[in-house]
Amino acid sequence: MELKQSNWPEYILRIGVCGTFLGHGIFALQHKTAWLAFLTFWGISPENGLFLMTVIGIVDVIIALVTLFRPVKALLIYAAIWAFLTALMRPIAGGYLLDFVERFSNVAAPLALYLLLLQKNKK
Repeated sequence: MELKQSNWPEYILRIGVCGTFLGHGIFALQHKTAWLAFLTFWGISPENGLFLMTVIGIVDVIIALVTLFRPVKALLIYAAIWAFLTALMRPIAGGYLLDFVERFSNVAAPLALYLLLLQKNKK
């Protein structure tokens, strides 16, 4: 992978998406207590919630690494939708609307990278 200056926005977005999903994936694998409450809010038992958090963590780490080394457009769309839904879950579960707004960069980075790659492929 040659680091051309013209590709810097792509590399910055790759690193941003990777950082977001790697961090969230590791937190999920550690069974972050506050996140379990989001799952139980939807009627998921704590035991099933912990299992689901493990699955989510693994998926997030995979997305992080794939995006860093060889982004896949379909995964970037999934990442943007997943980030949107998990951010939206906060105010729906009783948190503040600002909790959603604050996390919008988690949606914007994979979406921007997707659009950048789409434009790059048209050239």
